[in-house]
Amino acid sequence: MSGARLFLGIDRPLIGVVHLAALPGAPAHRGGLARVLDRARSDASALAAAGVDALIVENFGDAPFFKEHVPAETVAALTAAALAVSAVVDVPLGINCLRNDAHAALAVAAACGAAFVRVNVLTGAMLTDQGIIEGRAAEVARLRATLCPRVQIAADVLVKHAVPLAPMDPGEVTRDTLGRSAADAVIVTGAHTGAGVDDTFLAAVRSAAGRYPVLLGSGVTATTVAALLPLADGAIVGSAFERGGHAGRVVDPERAVRLVAAYRRARDTV
Repeated sequence: MSGARLFLGIDRPLIGVVHLAALPGAPAHRGGLARVLDRARSDASALAAAGVDALIVENFGDAPFFKEHVPAETVAALTAAALAVSAVVDVPLGINCLRNDAHAALAVAAACGAAFVRVNVLTGAMLTDQGIIEGRAAEVARLRATLCPRVQIAADVLVKHAVPLAPMDPGEVTRDTLGRSAADAVIVTGAHTGAGVDDTFLAAVRSAAGRYPVLLGSGVTATTVAALLPLADGAIVGSAFERGGHAGRVVDPERAVRLVAAYRRARDTV
């Protein structure tokens, strides 16, 4: 292992995603909050038992997403879910409030003692299915300093399900995200959930990131991890852990065990 670029104090961490079912207030919500929390605890326990190094909780089932600020009921339910997960696992926890509510994510992190947040658009502007989303790094950095200064920020570089308003160099975006926007790590994804990462794009981000960690945010499976992990410093994995490899389904414990084993083999050879 390299030990050079740690995230959460871990060398090349494998971060499992707890894809929450639709929360109260979302169009697809069914069965009440208790049902959402039961599934969150079950998925988190399965991922922890398989051996992931950390978890991130996100309101994946809430589509269509608000562009930025989510309503109060979403913040409340996301906090309840994060607390429910933290009660049944003993690994670092992260928060992602879709589509891009970093303020809510930091508030939830402060309330539940999470270690990090993910911010999809921290700098620049991206055209998404929610419209144009602009980064608010100045606000995010100041809120973190006030609420939870030890919480780390992992921010996407040219995030999936989005395109920049004008051509942008991945290296420049990476340097801005880390140097001018105060992120602690950057995330590289494919074009959409579960899509593979472009090698050239990943190499440009890795080169520009320098001493900061680069996390893979999509495309990591038991069959791809051996090729991808040497190019990055960790991975966030959701759909590959879930039934049939489809995002939003329940965690498949057998798939989780196989992927974690493959990840550890790859990590041990880097």
